[in-house]
Amino acid sequence: MPIEIVDYDIAWPRQFEEEKGRILGAIGRHVAAVEHIGSTAVPGLAAKPIIDILVGLRSLADAMNCIDPLKGLGYEYVPQWEAELPERRYFRRVVPRPRTHHIHMVETTSEFWRRQLLFRDYLRAHPEDARAYETLKRHLASRFEVGRHYAAAKSVFIRTILDKVDRASTLTKDS
Repeated sequence: MPIEIVDYDIAWPRQFEEEKGRILGAIGRHVAAVEHIGSTAVPGLAAKPIIDILVGLRSLADAMNCIDPLKGLGYEYVPQWEAELPERRYFRRVVPRPRTHHIHMVETTSEFWRRQLLFRDYLRAHPEDARAYETLKRHLASRFEVGRHYAAAKSVFIRTILDKVDRASTLTKDS
């Protein structure tokens, strides 16, 4: 299936807030925080038209209590990704079609949580790097179908940005 990258949609933040409300209504007692992540969370950035939602838990064990309530909201739990990312529980909203939302459920103390927010915040603060990321994504979308190759090719850019942020924070701490 081809990868669809679309221009930024000003409705994405509102769509996130609406879905955040639905999620908190269903599983709020287990949730410590909810964040909008991914390219749809960066104003002006083109993206796949899927809202990525980072749901932070105090304990990953609480994720098991969230599966059935999230099914009631149209989400499918996808445990097969846990072999690759054991610290994350992944859900995709399959009703209605096409898919519009993904949930990445992790502990708020995890490295996954930290790195997702660092990358989002960096792109929000550095429009020139956000444009470079957009250019890369559009190029990769023309070369790959949906899947691992596209994600792996993006990960080099993401790692470079996160390494830059980590170096900068180390320099700041050492000063």
